[in-house]
Amino acid sequence: MVTDADRIRLDKWLWAARFFKTRSLASQAIDLGRVRIDGERIKPAREAKVGEMVDLQVGDDRLQVVIRALSAQRGPASVARELYLETADSIARRKLREEQRAAEPAQSTKGRPTKRDRRELARISRQGHK
Repeated sequence: MVTDADRIRLDKWLWAARFFKTRSLASQAIDLGRVRIDGERIKPAREAKVGEMVDLQVGDDRLQVVIRALSAQRGPASVARELYLETADSIARRKLREEQRAAEPAQSTKGRPTKRDRRELARISRQGHK
């Protein structure tokens, strides 16, 4: 027998699991095809079921998680992490992406270059043209 406590909309579960700040953002991501279950597009009102594989894109990150528990209530992050299990492939991809981000020098630059930065760029540019 299925009770109302066992049934929850996927957009509400995504919000409770803290993947999105609001339920409307979760619903919008589902509508845009950024959230898929078993590789197929879904609707926000679709019921979340324990054991399903959810692929989601949050910003630049692509995550693959398995639903472990259902909750309609948003709680602390420590409780939210218990609602899902991220796959090993997803964790490896995320860590590789973080390392690549750290290696990009443009990420550390903020705003316009200083006089010192411009001189360094000019020096590098002159060396490249010789």
